[in-house]
Amino acid sequence: MMMDNGMMNNYDGYPDGYMEQEEEWEREGLLDPAWEKQQKKTFTAWCNSHLRKAGTGIENIEDDFRNGLKLMLLLEVISGETLPKPDRGKMRFHKIANVNKALDFIASKGVKLVSIGAEEIVDGNLKMTLGMIWTIILRFAIQDISVEEMTAKEGLLLWCQRKTAPYKNVNVQNFHLSFKDGLAFCALIHRHRPDLIDYSKLSKDNPLENLNTAFDVAEKYLDIPRMLDPDDLINTPKPDERAIMTYVSCYYHAFQGAQQAETAANRICKVLKVNQENERLMEEYERLASDLLDWIRRTMPWLNSRQTDNSLAGCQKKLEDYRTYRRKHKPPRVEQKAKLETNFNTLQTKLRLSNRPAYMPTEGKMVSDIAGAWKGLEIAEKAFEEWLLSEMMRLERLEYLAQKFKHKADIHEDWTRGKEEMLQSQDFRQCKLQDIKALKKKHEAFESDLAAHQDRVEQIAAIAQELNTLEYHEVGAVNARCQRICAQWDRLGALTQRRRQALDDAERVLEQIDLLHLEFAKRAAPFNNWLDGTREDLVDMFIVHTIEEISGLMDAHARFKATLGEADKEYQAIVNLVHQVESIVKQHQIPGGLENPYTTLTAHELNRKWSDVRQLVPQRDGTLAAELRKQQNNETLRRQFAEKANAVGPWIERQMDAVTAIGMGLQGSLEDQLRRLKEYEAGVYAYKPHIEELERIHQAVQEGMIFENRYSQYTMETLRVGWEQLLTSINRTINEVENQILTRDSKGITQEQLTEFRASFNHFDKNRTGRLAPEELKSCLVSVGYSIGKDRQGELDFQRILAVVDPNNTGYVSFDAFLDFMTRESTDTDTAEQVIDSFRILAGDKPYITAEELRRELPPDQAEYCVARMPPYRAGGPPGALDYMAFSTALYGETDL
Repeated sequence: MMMDNGMMNNYDGYPDGYMEQEEEWEREGLLDPAWEKQQKKTFTAWCNSHLRKAGTGIENIEDDFRNGLKLMLLLEVISGETLPKPDRGKMRFHKIANVNKALDFIASKGVKLVSIGAEEIVDGNLKMTLGMIWTIILRFAIQDISVEEMTAKEGLLLWCQRKTAPYKNVNVQNFHLSFKDGLAFCALIHRHRPDLIDYSKLSKDNPLENLNTAFDVAEKYLDIPRMLDPDDLINTPKPDERAIMTYVSCYYHAFQGAQQAETAANRICKVLKVNQENERLMEEYERLASDLLDWIRRTMPWLNSRQTDNSLAGCQKKLEDYRTYRRKHKPPRVEQKAKLETNFNTLQTKLRLSNRPAYMPTEGKMVSDIAGAWKGLEIAEKAFEEWLLSEMMRLERLEYLAQKFKHKADIHEDWTRGKEEMLQSQDFRQCKLQDIKALKKKHEAFESDLAAHQDRVEQIAAIAQELNTLEYHEVGAVNARCQRICAQWDRLGALTQRRRQALDDAERVLEQIDLLHLEFAKRAAPFNNWLDGTREDLVDMFIVHTIEEISGLMDAHARFKATLGEADKEYQAIVNLVHQVESIVKQHQIPGGLENPYTTLTAHELNRKWSDVRQLVPQRDGTLAAELRKQQNNETLRRQFAEKANAVGPWIERQMDAVTAIGMGLQGSLEDQLRRLKEYEAGVYAYKPHIEELERIHQAVQEGMIFENRYSQYTMETLRVGWEQLLTSINRTINEVENQILTRDSKGITQEQLTEFRASFNHFDKNRTGRLAPEELKSCLVSVGYSIGKDRQGELDFQRILAVVDPNNTGYVSFDAFLDFMTRESTDTDTAEQVIDSFRILAGDKPYITAEELRRELPPDQAEYCVARMPPYRAGGPPGALDYMAFSTALYGETDL
């Protein structure tokens, strides 16, 4: 096999010229005479192993090659080529001419012979002769050894390490000390021919016996002559590396057939390892998908539930539970969903790269199914949060209405207490005329008061009706109390009419009236009602949500305080009437004159209520001021949230745009894109404290019962969704770029080709959706030089391409599918036929293979994998025969496994 001069300048770390190495060793004092002796014996035996094929041999290596005849014969035997005809003369120049022909032939094979001339060989220079023979051995016996693209020496050493790895007391690290005890030679023979040596009987303590056993067996059964002397190996501190390499290379070539089986086994191991990894990814995807979907199914009923205990405290607990869910329970599921998508994309990429059919998850576990379930979860979350907030507003109003109902009902019942007994009294029948007239006037005042209370009763009924409409949780008690009040009100009306009729009948007899009492009653009753209403208003509860609303209440309160001067004048006037009555009674000594027959109100009661009003006014001032401070604080919270949200929202949008631009492949090489994506990912995670700060502000906003914010278009929900979408987009784009790098490296395409493919794809992806329609794909293929005819055959070819890049008939083609198709058009991949050929080598050209052969040639886990999944061979064969052809085609989706 010919190779260029550049590759032949050095064999496995040896210098260009043997003599240069020898001179270097001499300078450093490292040249060992024992090595020269070992090389002479080993090289002589190696030459004779080839010369005997021509019926001759040598005895003394430095003498027998001096005339060049046997040297030329040796080269013809080992190369299989014919050298120029030798000179038959015995003169020195004839010998030099023959040796030069041999050296020229060696040089023609790409080998540089530095410092080795024909004169030294003819003169019998042992060092030069050994250097020349070593060069021949390197070129024709060792150079062609190749294991996993290593150099010849490294490949031969790795071959020895792999073959002897299972054997006790054998650790091959070099070609001198590792072979001194002979166990490595015995292990190599036993690995390929276990019938020749019983390795279990060998001992590391008997190196001479081990070496003789290996050399004798190799000479007798493997046709490998004894090239090494056991005594020399044992007694030399460091045996000659070249001698051992020469002898070991004979073992390698003797077992070359077994090496082919090992290569075949390596191919099968590679294929099976890929298949096992793909199956693991599929099982992990199914597990993650099932777990995520089960969690969504368990969570949805809770989010869809609209049941509460109809209390504000219960609703607030539900809101806290929802916050806990968003902070603790959902974030791990967001990461799980991203990992699920990443695993699915990685699996599909690995399946395409290994020429396997695309993975189709079980029904209901497709990526689209998971995305749909996730979308439903997000919709349910939004609806649940909106319902909670609206429910809290409803319950807050219910509590306010319930308190207002109780307050008004308490006042009304306090007013009606004893009214029925008073209206049913027959006291006027035993009174004098003056008393009767007083009773009539008193009744008229009562009617006036009764009419004034009509509004309060209607308000109580209206509040009860609203509590019923809003489904207040204690509506039964409210309805019962309202019913009692209304029923009593009806009875009071009827009793009032009957008493009025009785007093009218007695009016003909009773005429005297006290004008002052009447005036007091007429003026005191509305003033008393005003006092009652004012007290109610001053202690009335209120709900506001803005500074404008509380400012309106404060303005109304200021206007009310402006009327207190007139009210004080009215109060003084009413009290003056009482004083006039007292003066007249005292002056005229009227029995019972101090008692006002027209009203039950007294100056003392009016004074008490007026004092209450004067005390409640400053209290109301304090309440309104506190509410103003609260609304100012709420306004500050709105501005804080808006300021932060107005910065975070555009930042998320900019990051999304940048990630999308990188994902379109518009910015540098794939490594640059991946680096920038990693930088964006780190930047996004570094930005998370801003989101957490916004969450804290948002929590304060909700705790402050703030339901709207005119300073920002962003809500916490939209920012959460944007943040989650940004994280998902970055992870998905990183995964896509990594898969493209994996595709590029595994398929051997260049960065320029990948850039050309991406540029063509982006050119026809006008809407920047990351996918192409069929007609856009056809134009893109034509742009990269793919010929598609416009006739019927061209359409059939295009449909075949669509079946490859869009196997699920989605109607569009992603860039990964387009890249996979373009790389498959120009690269080679493992095929089912190659795997079948590899199994055929392991089976010894039989159409079936046995479990014993699989366990002998493959690693244990992959051998058991094949035995468990390989179907029985049904076309004859011994018991236990397995069908490796059906198994291989199933690996590539051509049949069912």
